[in-house]
Amino acid sequence: MSEISRDEVAHLAKLSRLALSEEELAQFAKQIDEIVGAVSAVRNVDAEGVEPMSHPHSIQAPMREDKIVRTLNAEQALDQAPAVQDGRFAVSQILGGE
Repeated sequence: MSEISRDEVAHLAKLSRLALSEEELAQFAKQIDEIVGAVSAVRNVDAEGVEPMSHPHSIQAPMREDKIVRTLNAEQALDQAPAVQDGRFAVSQILGGE
């Protein structure tokens, strides 16, 4: 038995402001009905005693210890740059411009 009728698809198409032919309405009604049937089949799966999970494998994210490490200061970072302007990397303009 069909759960989605052609008239329901026509109503949804109208709400969505879609112009569908009679063939498209029938085709979409059939496709939506098949999708609803497949999703309904999931309800029949026996999930008694199965714990909800977010991932099929039990994984632990590796954590590292937070350590303060020395990094480059601005002068060291810009030291090898091909072009520097106002204490920043200077690059050619690629968008807009004259």
